[in-house]
Amino acid sequence: MRPTRKTQVFSTSSILVGLLVIPLVVLLVIFLIQPTAFSSSSSSLEKTWNEAAGNTSSSTSYSVALSREETWQPQPTAQAPLFTFSNYQRGAPAPAPQIFAVDDDEGANKTVFKSSSSQLDKLEASLGRARSSIREAAKVRNKTSTHQDPDYVPRGPIYRNPNAFHRSYLEMEKLFKIYVYEEGEVPIFHDGPCRSIYSSEGRFIHEMEKGNMYRTRDPDKALVYFLPFSVVRMVQYMYMPDSNDRHGMKLAIIDYVNLIAQKHSFWNRSLGADHFMLSCHDWAPLTTSFVPLLFHKSIRILCNANTSEGFNPSKDASFPEINLKTSEMSGLGGQSPSTRSTLAFFAGRLHGHIRSLLLNEWKGKDQDVQVYDKLPPGVSYEKMLKGSKFCLCPSGYEVASPRVVEAIYAECIPVLISDGYIPPFSDVLDWKSFSVQVPVKNISNIKNILMSISSGQYLRMQRRVKQVQRHFLVNGPPKRYDVFHMIVHSIWLRRLNIRIQDLLT
Repeated sequence: MRPTRKTQVFSTSSILVGLLVIPLVVLLVIFLIQPTAFSSSSSSLEKTWNEAAGNTSSSTSYSVALSREETWQPQPTAQAPLFTFSNYQRGAPAPAPQIFAVDDDEGANKTVFKSSSSQLDKLEASLGRARSSIREAAKVRNKTSTHQDPDYVPRGPIYRNPNAFHRSYLEMEKLFKIYVYEEGEVPIFHDGPCRSIYSSEGRFIHEMEKGNMYRTRDPDKALVYFLPFSVVRMVQYMYMPDSNDRHGMKLAIIDYVNLIAQKHSFWNRSLGADHFMLSCHDWAPLTTSFVPLLFHKSIRILCNANTSEGFNPSKDASFPEINLKTSEMSGLGGQSPSTRSTLAFFAGRLHGHIRSLLLNEWKGKDQDVQVYDKLPPGVSYEKMLKGSKFCLCPSGYEVASPRVVEAIYAECIPVLISDGYIPPFSDVLDWKSFSVQVPVKNISNIKNILMSISSGQYLRMQRRVKQVQRHFLVNGPPKRYDVFHMIVHSIWLRRLNIRIQDLLT
């Protein structure tokens, strides 16, 4: 009997249902027999700050977080630097940036990625030529760059290698492209303070958002990828003062990186190694620890550049804390060296144990070393800076201090009093040529240390402070070699040490 149309439809529907049900039953059986086949290697977010900062030997494989309660684990790294910008120079306060390649011996646990186009090959080839050019420039030991430049030619002992820095800077201007992720809403993302102690963070974010310099809208043409969240804004809008509850900040960071990893291929391609974040808040290192790959792999641009809190000069970069009270800089310059009557000066509230030691040792005890927790009535802070030979810059609760830049603006030799602090732009600048670095244990000996500097050496150091000032100036819009470009150059140097192709095989 020939089946009717109705019977035929019914038979076809049965077949389709069977095709859908049978695979589901098979998957259910597999899950009941071996449930671990569907689990990913992840760890609880309830790790302490110290555990996150010290977790450098994890052997777990990379996996995208399945929920807020999961995160990424760092890959082990091979101790083999790819590219070294700084060199054979004297007395470096920080090692040259060295990004280490992912270990090739991870075996079956290693995630393998494949490049989707030749664009990455072209980018890496251009970086290879830049590396070669900078290495050649570094062989020139002159104290003056041999490259032509209409605006500025680096020269003198403030630089570790003027010629190498200049070549690197010119290559950066020619090649460097930054992609800014557009995900995220203001004010936590794409925004930041521009008139406060955290102005360095806000000004950089705003300049990148304007897109006038270095930014590309095509992620395939970018060399690095910017995660444009503001830790300052997170603390402002997501943290209840004195609550000690940072869970909301934690979820915000994890959710954001999770979104980026799922929506774009670039984070997974490099495990975040060609991504960077930037913050001037004291809690920035802690905030990045919420995503271990962000902490251990990504480029972190931090004011709080403290090696005791996991700051790694090989991949992280220090940038200056600048307290802008208005939208523009003010008060540049100071008295001539011969009219600066005060040997050393500091004024500031009691923040942290280092300042406590300084005040206990020197407050009201010596006219040459004038230390105050509160200035007397009628005494101008700015005039004291401009009339002192040396300006004391002790760390507060964290290592960074806006007094370093205040001293440079006032043409006063900064005296860095800290342990574990990596000064800004140390890859390029030789801080020992224009500043004095005093370990905390030597606070009681500050006067003897400063008095031992001869008048000739003081004059040379003071001239260098005036020279280095250009690299700390805040301009709107940015000008070549100013603080914005120096921050970008620090990121560029670290990208030079990454070969994405080494992470793809």
